[in-house]
Amino acid sequence: MLYQKETKQCQNCKQNFTIDLEDFEFYNKIQVPSPTFCPECRMVRRMLWRNERALYKRKCDAPGHSEDIISIYHEDSRLKVYDNKYWWSDDWDSMDYGRDYDFNKPFFEQFEELVRDVPQQNLFTKNVINSFYCNWAKDIKNCYLSFGLHDVENCMYSSLIPYTKDSSDCMITRNSELCYQTVDCLNSHKLFYSQNCESCVNSYFLYDCKNCSDCIGCIGLRNKQYYIFNKKYNKEEYFKKLKEFNLGCHKTISEIKEKFNELNLKYPRKFANILKSFNIVGDNISNAKNCFYCFNSSKDLENLKFANYAVDRVKDSYDINFGGMKSELCYDVISCIGFKVFFVVFILEGYNVQYSFNCHNSNNLFGCVGLRNKEYCILNKQYTKEEYEKLVPSIIEHMNNMPYIDKKGRVYKYGEFFPAELSPFAYNEIIAQEYFSLTKEQAIEQGYKWKEQEERNYNIDIKTQDILDDIKYIENDIIGKIIECEHQGKCNEQCVTAFKIIQREFEFYKKQNIPIPRLCPNCRYYQRIKQRNPLKLWHRKCQCAGKTSDNKVYKNTIEHPNHKQEHCSVEFETSYSPDRQEIVYCEKCYQAEVV
Repeated sequence: MLYQKETKQCQNCKQNFTIDLEDFEFYNKIQVPSPTFCPECRMVRRMLWRNERALYKRKCDAPGHSEDIISIYHEDSRLKVYDNKYWWSDDWDSMDYGRDYDFNKPFFEQFEELVRDVPQQNLFTKNVINSFYCNWAKDIKNCYLSFGLHDVENCMYSSLIPYTKDSSDCMITRNSELCYQTVDCLNSHKLFYSQNCESCVNSYFLYDCKNCSDCIGCIGLRNKQYYIFNKKYNKEEYFKKLKEFNLGCHKTISEIKEKFNELNLKYPRKFANILKSFNIVGDNISNAKNCFYCFNSSKDLENLKFANYAVDRVKDSYDINFGGMKSELCYDVISCIGFKVFFVVFILEGYNVQYSFNCHNSNNLFGCVGLRNKEYCILNKQYTKEEYEKLVPSIIEHMNNMPYIDKKGRVYKYGEFFPAELSPFAYNEIIAQEYFSLTKEQAIEQGYKWKEQEERNYNIDIKTQDILDDIKYIENDIIGKIIECEHQGKCNEQCVTAFKIIQREFEFYKKQNIPIPRLCPNCRYYQRIKQRNPLKLWHRKCQCAGKTSDNKVYKNTIEHPNHKQEHCSVEFETSYSPDRQEIVYCEKCYQAEVV
């Protein structure tokens, strides 16, 4: 069959998007129709089904259990929720909720009814020891209010930090220890307030540094020691300056941060963080080949498109969020591990699974919820192999003949992910708000739910302005006190307006000489999110103008052999928008200056 490149108008945002020839080949290979939503709207639609950080206290709905539990589902969500341990037990059977397929109703209406009937676990956790208020977590110990973790110990207020220990307020930090407020860092020890660093030790406020130790406020260094704001000091001078800084003082940290941020705009950045990869378009990619419009993905990836957080041997797949571990031929999925898995949410070890939610170690499912170790099921009802293979094509035909139409008039036939209005979460509860932030008015206008902030009549013990500036003067009587968040709920960052300092958190601040934070954990998390580039790409040209950068702020240290005194002609796709202040170089110009 011959395909031609096609331009479509997105059902959701009404913007045009392109379907390329290789896209049609993929859709034909897995036998699904081409999408009617653009890639960004498809990503947001998937994200509507992943709540990481919005936690609520509610009652457990399991028979004979009425204790309070912490859950990602508010009690107003109309879902049945079981404690995680009971949910995974053999004391109940999700097959009891099976039903016949009704050809008089749209498929998505029937699926919504099944989601409401089948109990869900309160949190997505496994093998969690002495860890509280954690979600999407596996094999963790002694952690607190952290999300998206595996193989982590003694960490607080962090997310996506595999193989990390004894750290706090970190994001996408791997195999590190005793770190604080790091973003996109690797193999580091006692690294604070830093981003895009690798193998750095005993340092503060670094950006894009590798194998550095005892440095403060530096950008783009390699194999350096005793540097402050990119200036070399000897050992004695460095430690004398270090004492003068008084890094346990909030005012000092704020001043260093301001100077560091100003300096950071004076050095070139590589257009994208792509390592050990071939034929890539995207950002924060490593060990991959033939991946396009992909972000935050790594380790033996091949032939992917429109992926975010795809890790560990993912191949031949489109539209993935949080997928990995030998997954192949997946399409329009979130939180998924499987083969030939389409339009699903949270599927672990699935084969040939479509339109299903929270099903594990199962094969040949269509429209199922909460199943484990099952096969040939439709709407949680058991069929023979022959019955299943005969009924599924009839359901697909019915989905096309009787599509679901949402309140905004968007049409959902076979080939579309779950409608936004079916998600059990409001827009300001889910991860899309972190990457594609909307106001309440914008969310409602686009047909998304919005959860009003609950009344929080805290009796504030300590106002923000009353927190002592230096950690050395703060005693342990601050533990358990209600501290006002500096944002006071006036931001769009899921602010909880107040917070407490727990015992081990206080001990961490004292031992590492870190000032008491002024923001609640959610607002601190959003500040880390803002440090990272968006999940978007812009076509741009290298800003190296020969001897200097385009804006004349940076003077090149050597002549670049690829263009000498002329302006570099290299063009690329980058996550730095044209209106950003950062100086963006192509890889060769960047390497000439930094490496």
